[in-house]
Amino acid sequence: MPHVLTRPIDAAKINRFSWLMALYAENHQRLHRLFVPEDLVEGRYVSSVGDGLDLHLDVIARHAYTVELRLSYALLDPVTGEPDPSAYVRVYRDARQAEATHCYIGRRWQDAIGMYPPPAEVLGHRLRMNTFLGKWLQYLGERGHGMGTLVFQGVAV
Repeated sequence: MPHVLTRPIDAAKINRFSWLMALYAENHQRLHRLFVPEDLVEGRYVSSVGDGLDLHLDVIARHAYTVELRLSYALLDPVTGEPDPSAYVRVYRDARQAEATHCYIGRRWQDAIGMYPPPAEVLGHRLRMNTFLGKWLQYLGERGHGMGTLVFQGVAV
């Protein structure tokens, strides 16, 4: 009988990864309900609901299976000049998932987890970013943002 090597399964890692994939699916549902990004052309959109916080939705690129976009307010970080908060989102049209790839909430990912973080730290950071995105999308829906408030501003220069 051949000798078979086995590795113990770390259930915590599997559960965290499964949770992340579930967040991607939930974020896609929320984003799709609000703005149907798969149908938007490249350019800038603004959603106003009368609360003084206009939402900017930039469709950066459209590809065969993905849509790249950025969500932000018309607020800038006084130190960096970056929109704050903002989230870059990759929408996987075929898999029906939406992944926050980068978030800027007062600081960049390198400042939050370092330049060469271990894989577990990267997974934890992705969980935090996508939890933030899900809560932000829920908040936007509760405030009344959606296709009915979205106005095309033109192609970004």
